[in-house]
Amino acid sequence: QVQLQESGPALVEPSQTLSLTCTVSDGSITRDYYYWTWIRQPRGKGLEWMGAIGYNSNTLYNPALKSRTFVSWDTSKNHFALQLSSVTPEDTAVYYCATGATYWGQGTQVTVSS
Repeated sequence: QVQLQESGPALVEPSQTLSLTCTVSDGSITRDYYYWTWIRQPRGKGLEWMGAIGYNSNTLYNPALKSRTFVSWDTSKNHFALQLSSVTPEDTAVYYCATGATYWGQGTQVTVSS
């Protein structure tokens, strides 16, 4: 069974870049037809899909965040990563990594504050 675990700093200063990593266990990150996704949820709001990476290193982005978002992977370490630049307090949220509807990480709270 695939397991995912987010990691990264819990506090980021405004205007800086938020960087998170998702480590995938019990399965190759390069398996065909899988997309590895980042999703976030601000307190009291709904889930927001941010971006994904998958087969042939193809990447997909939420148009509303595309200019600030970069998703990448390191297949040698079986993990994928999120970078969100120029953050503001509105980017404060619980950030999840996931693949499909079934396999999600537990989420990590990131607060943007000085």
